[in-house]
Amino acid sequence: MKVSEMPYEHIPLEEFSKSATEVIEGVKNAKSVDEVLEWREKFRDLVVRYSTAMNLSYIRYSCNTADEFYVKENDYFDEINPQIGNLMNMYNDALLNSPFRAELEEKLSPVYFKHMEVQAKAMSPEIIEDMIEENKIVSEYSKLMASMEFEFRGEKLSRAALAGYFKSDDRETRKEAYTVLGTVMNGYADQLDDIYDRLVKVRTKMAQKLGYKNFVELGYYRMERVCYDKNDVETFRKNVLESIVPVVAKLRSENAKDLGIDKYMVYDNDVIIPGGDPRPSGNKEDIFNAAKEMYHAMSDESAAFIDLMLENEAFDVESRKNKWGGGYCTDIAKYKQPFILANFNGSADDVDVMTHEAGHAFNAFLIADNKFALEIGCGGMETAETHSMSMEFFAWKYIEKFFGENATKYKFMHALGALSFIPYGTIVDYFQHIVYENPEMTPAERNETWKKLCAEFLPHINLEGVPFLEDGRRWQYQMHIYESPFYYIDYCLAQTAAFGFLLASLEDYDDAFARYIRLMKQGGEQYYDLLLEEAKIPSPFKENTRASCPHGCFRFLFHDPSDPDALVQQVFSDEDLKNVHAHADAVERQDGHAGEAA
Repeated sequence: MKVSEMPYEHIPLEEFSKSATEVIEGVKNAKSVDEVLEWREKFRDLVVRYSTAMNLSYIRYSCNTADEFYVKENDYFDEINPQIGNLMNMYNDALLNSPFRAELEEKLSPVYFKHMEVQAKAMSPEIIEDMIEENKIVSEYSKLMASMEFEFRGEKLSRAALAGYFKSDDRETRKEAYTVLGTVMNGYADQLDDIYDRLVKVRTKMAQKLGYKNFVELGYYRMERVCYDKNDVETFRKNVLESIVPVVAKLRSENAKDLGIDKYMVYDNDVIIPGGDPRPSGNKEDIFNAAKEMYHAMSDESAAFIDLMLENEAFDVESRKNKWGGGYCTDIAKYKQPFILANFNGSADDVDVMTHEAGHAFNAFLIADNKFALEIGCGGMETAETHSMSMEFFAWKYIEKFFGENATKYKFMHALGALSFIPYGTIVDYFQHIVYENPEMTPAERNETWKKLCAEFLPHINLEGVPFLEDGRRWQYQMHIYESPFYYIDYCLAQTAAFGFLLASLEDYDDAFARYIRLMKQGGEQYYDLLLEEAKIPSPFKENTRASCPHGCFRFLFHDPSDPDALVQQVFSDEDLKNVHAHADAVERQDGHAGEAA
């Protein structure tokens, strides 16, 4: 069934509450483990119905944030989701305290119960009203961002459409586009400050009500982090600063010379290839056709996946007014149907959507019948983003279908861009730690904090003269900071794992892809660190593997020095390269990773 034809069903809170309460009492009063499992199936049926309604509502709202019906439905879910969450917490509590818990863990999974324990730490009836308030404020931010229009050269554009000009091969065009972005957003700066002030306050209040010092601990529980904590993230952050920041700074600074730039500005950061970054060789239909060919070539499973997506028109990729400005993948549980929203703008990002978001969707397709898919999906978001970012690299084998003779240039751009992303993503996460540990910070202090972090982690980028950005406000249009606190580090962790898959795929593609499929199919049944270990991918938290990420990148970037498109060969001296590879090889020997990957 086409996504547009799937019927929407409004779910009355009273009806759901009555049925859920019956199940909860049934679990509490069950006389055997089998009876508990029967009640569990009834609860899963309730969740399927509710999840389907909520996601269909959100899909239609984000496709058109001016649709009055789905605006009201979105507001409705903002109101009831915390109450639904409380009922789910009561259900989890009944399972956790069941006299048959030991048998249940044996029949189900200890990891499943660990997730429930963490979920319980993030929820309590006393914060329901605060959660409702938080949801309303987040929706206020989303609506504001979706409503923004940017007039560029006589045309009114969405922010996503304007971003297409950030990649122009003409420097003045890029500068003009960034100036338009900053000028318009300066007009909303006070509103954005006010919204974030209120979010920090309400999140801090919730944390304190639950007995936590600040929102950081609660934020980690909300993200269902079950195998790493704040200390592990701090270790990763140090690894990034020591091992990746200097490499990125040197690569990008030297790349600026290839671009003919004497002073590297923020509006140069989206372009890597002299003469302009490669763009897809075709229109939207060509991209979809190439994607179909690629996924059919990868495996029978990926072929079935892309056929389902195309047949059911499970993509919305047109950039238009009142459409949500980002990109996402979700799933419609009743129909076992993933859905992807994006905003095509004619750049390589359009292809990245067909790999990144499709990585999420492919996972949803693979685990649709998994016994824990409803409750915990694929596990944590670090696992989910490993699926998506790794798929980006597995697409390299087929990238000529999208970029033709510019395929190698795309690979170079993609590898350097992915490596460059990690310091930025680390800033986004670090910034949030500082803000929520110091909730009384003023807007000016937050902006100054962002500027200092950028100077530390992105020392090669100059913000001078660019409205909005030079004031340290770039964080205000990073939607995750407002909408999904502490999510962003998962992209960074996943990017390092994806580099591991890249390295493995360059050595033995079929073996690497098979390991990738196995990782995805486990559907939250295993901890992230153990998933990586089983897939023979280095952990991002181990200090002795911190060089594995750039090493995977280097292995591609320098594998064929005779290739004129491998522009980075100009960046490092032979001695530099020798030292880099010697260090990385030593690390791999220490970890045993090289032997495993081979």
